[in-house]
Amino acid sequence: MRKLIIAATIAAAITPVAATPAEAARHYRARTVHHQYHHRCVRGHGTTGLLVGGATGALVGGAVTHGAAGPIIGAAGGALLGRHIQRHRRC
Repeated sequence: MRKLIIAATIAAAITPVAATPAEAARHYRARTVHHQYHHRCVRGHGTTGLLVGGATGALVGGAVTHGAAGPIIGAAGGALLGRHIQRHRRC
């Protein structure tokens, strides 16, 4: 009797569980949608926003003033603003 119970337990453990095609399709869709959503909502560290904002700020600062302080202050402000915008944008 003991050997029969052990054999039945092992057979139940190694027998694959068959799912209906509808359940398999639903599981596949749920996994695929989650995978796509995850990759769409990954946010960056703000490096691109920092570079683009800094360049834009320097150009605007140089156009507004004719001294050396305008582009420097514009680049710093633009870099901070661009980084902030990229890091806090919505998906």
